[in-house]
Amino acid sequence: MEGTYSLKKPDYIKGRKRVGRGNGSGHGSQCGKGHDGQLGRSGRKRRAWFEGGQMPLQRRVPKRGFNNFTKKNFQVVNLSLFDKLGAAEVDPELMKKEGAIVHADRLVKVLGNGEMTKPVTVTADAFSKTAVEKIKKAGGKAIVRKFPSEKKAND
Repeated sequence: MEGTYSLKKPDYIKGRKRVGRGNGSGHGSQCGKGHDGQLGRSGRKRRAWFEGGQMPLQRRVPKRGFNNFTKKNFQVVNLSLFDKLGAAEVDPELMKKEGAIVHADRLVKVLGNGEMTKPVTVTADAFSKTAVEKIKKAGGKAIVRKFPSEKKAND
């Protein structure tokens, strides 16, 4: 025979705990559940947030205010940036590349702070009224971007 063979299972594989097989096994009578009480009964369980008779944490913590889950959080960009860029077309990818915004795939709003001297086509998710007026006055266009998810909802 080649090599040596062992029919003994490795030490790291433990047998399962067989409870209720007599006191000689070490897991008889109460089967490791302790004496009487809530956790000694069948179907024993406690919810993760259960604290006995103590006032639960979710009731102790003060609750105040309102979180609006439909609120849209815009990344704000001012018109003064577009003159500095010197590009004919500005979109969120270019703004991200230039460091004006952090995420190109999130909502971007253009505000009318600053002056426009060159015609620029700006693509964003929202524009203030003054921003649209100044862009058109300079001979540019304000294009509202649509996400793919919004297009599917309309179809």
